[in-house]
Amino acid sequence: MQVKELGHIVLYVSDVDRSARFYGEVLGWRRLEMPENSTFERIPVALFSSGRTHHELLLIEVGPDAQPVPRQRHLGLYHFGLKVGDTDDELRDARARCLDQGVRVVGMSDHTVTHSLYIEDPDGNEIELYIDVPGVDWTLSNVMAPVKALAL
Repeated sequence: MQVKELGHIVLYVSDVDRSARFYGEVLGWRRLEMPENSTFERIPVALFSSGRTHHELLLIEVGPDAQPVPRQRHLGLYHFGLKVGDTDDELRDARARCLDQGVRVVGMSDHTVTHSLYIEDPDGNEIELYIDVPGVDWTLSNVMAPVKALAL
């Protein structure tokens, strides 16, 4: 077997309406309508796509009493990355939109091959918003280059 691409992400969320507003209105993903008689008809869910495939993100509500996302070092998901454009200006615009919407920004990094902004969704899942740096070769030495502070 060979993995061809990352297909989609499924997140458990405490409040699907709150998270759907974040992923739809703040990050700009298109929310899909759930078909009648779907597997999830009795469970609050939200499905999103950028248009690349049938869906890239599924949110499943588990309620406010669920265990929160662990802090500090832990096993499991650290973050997932979303490409938001091709230029630093687009990354600046993404940062401004996040700050205007009260989104928590937790970091900014220059990874040589990408410039990245790190934010948290309403449940504390970390998301990397990034652009690919034009003209940089994706060689292993560049990909594994030391991370530098990013000044936007």
